[in-house]
Amino acid sequence: MLMMLKPQDIVVLLKLSVLESKEWSFASLAADLYMSPSEVHAGIKRATAARLFDETRRMPVRKNLEEFLVHGVKYAYPPQHGALTRGIPTSYAAYPLNEKLAIGKKDVPPVWPHPEGDVRGYEFSPLYKSAPSAALIDKDLYALLAILDAIRDGRARDRDLAIQELQNRLGEKV
Repeated sequence: MLMMLKPQDIVVLLKLSVLESKEWSFASLAADLYMSPSEVHAGIKRATAARLFDETRRMPVRKNLEEFLVHGVKYAYPPQHGALTRGIPTSYAAYPLNEKLAIGKKDVPPVWPHPEGDVRGYEFSPLYKSAPSAALIDKDLYALLAILDAIRDGRARDRDLAIQELQNRLGEKV
């Protein structure tokens, strides 16, 4: 049976990457990611089949995950853009890239539409519908999701910086 990765699987893997070796359960991941435990469980199964998760170590296979994030996500899950809205900054407009790139005052930033967002920008579809809510409670996950959005849809300079930042954050932990 062919098991295709879904966008929420990437969110689960990113969350596991920031947890590193901390204990987790399907229920705790589900709560942190605003998903159901069955969604998280199915995502881990698909990620295992795609060789992005090691069931024995209960951790993402960082090298494989990095390769997929850098080279595959922008083709598999391209973002949709929309009208001006209120939301949460992402891509080059969010930490850590916003500290490394000069953003013009007239640039309209990309934002995930969200009722708790306080920045006006153009709508940028999140990787998964619950990702903005999960990002609000985990700054490390937020940083990875924003970096990934710059890879998914950034200008060449933004993308290059995002790839470098992603590699620094996902580098093989010993």
